[in-house]
Amino acid sequence: MIKSYRFKNFCSFREEAMVSFEVGKQPSDSGYDLAFADQSRGNKVVAVLGANGAGKTQLLKPMAFLSWFISRSFLNAEPQQPIPVRPHKLDEESPIEFEVDFELDGKAYRYQLDVTPEHVLHEALFVKTSRLYSYLFVRERGGNSYAVKQKGFGMNAAHARGIRGNASLLAAGHVYDVAAASKVVAYFERYSSNLRVTGRAHYDHQQLLSSAHFFSENQALHERARRTICELDLGLSDVKLREMPVHDETGEQTDSIQVPFGEHRLEGGQGFSLPFFEESSGTQSAYVLLRYILPVLEGGGVAVIDEFDSDLHPHMLEVILDLFRLEHTNPHNAQLLFSCHTTEALNLLAKHQVYLVEKQDLVSEAWRLDGVVGLRSDDNLFAKYQAGALGAVPNI
Repeated sequence: MIKSYRFKNFCSFREEAMVSFEVGKQPSDSGYDLAFADQSRGNKVVAVLGANGAGKTQLLKPMAFLSWFISRSFLNAEPQQPIPVRPHKLDEESPIEFEVDFELDGKAYRYQLDVTPEHVLHEALFVKTSRLYSYLFVRERGGNSYAVKQKGFGMNAAHARGIRGNASLLAAGHVYDVAAASKVVAYFERYSSNLRVTGRAHYDHQQLLSSAHFFSENQALHERARRTICELDLGLSDVKLREMPVHDETGEQTDSIQVPFGEHRLEGGQGFSLPFFEESSGTQSAYVLLRYILPVLEGGGVAVIDEFDSDLHPHMLEVILDLFRLEHTNPHNAQLLFSCHTTEALNLLAKHQVYLVEKQDLVSEAWRLDGVVGLRSDDNLFAKYQAGALGAVPNI
């Protein structure tokens, strides 16, 4: 489970920003509570709101980047390929800093990464022992080489020093069968997001087809997606996958793809089927959204969703959030971090579960609502936000 993450000099955030899933002792149980191993309280759901261009996507993007960098950068990046990050435009000579606190198998870990688009400058993994953190490895760049110190990490020293500068030591350690690395990589592979390291994957028909392919290989999840979509009152009585041929320009079949079809039926049995390409954009978006959310609900993990409400009716937000709130639909305490423009989210969540983002003088900043002085737990967050009392509203 994720506890918090911090970053600095990344995209539109020049100063340090933090997103925390931790909850203090005072707030009453909201239904989205979970317990960390040390019995402190945490959130299952955190929402991010703000005006267009304020930096909502940039606040989410560090976790999309880190999950890729930690788990796949060693195999998926070419030797001379730049690291897909960018510093703030007003501070391009300074490094980008990341730090994430997470819990794995009952232990608290901290991962640190300082990078430029060209090199890793500092990378370290710590585990909490009693009240302090002890390092498992620390990797530092000096000149054109790296110094690596380890304590219980277990990677061959020569291999560790020789990892190229655009890859994570954890991703490399996993390839070299280092058990401690593989354990952490497996955790970050359970992150699911519609954000690529370069930005959000905007909806297109290819996303619909890739979601159908995913569900065709995960029938239990497709059954869950089918039930959920039919319960969302989209006019569907069923969702079925059909294998369709793909032909080349000469008419010869070259391949086949899975295509979802919506079944529309009256009580008397009359009806018809439509390929999802002909369904509403909201129906298509819901199907793609469930492809990202259901795997973490099934096995645990974190879903990071940008523009959660894209093409969806606001009432659907509550239905999806309930999947994380209820124990029988979220048995492994999966977590959700999302951005949206739907201010009705403020009626569904407590102030310690909402971040607002605003940009001033070309720099983004973010704050959690329980840090707003004078804001009470029984205040109407929706009304106060709409009135501009909380900030982060469009300046029009």
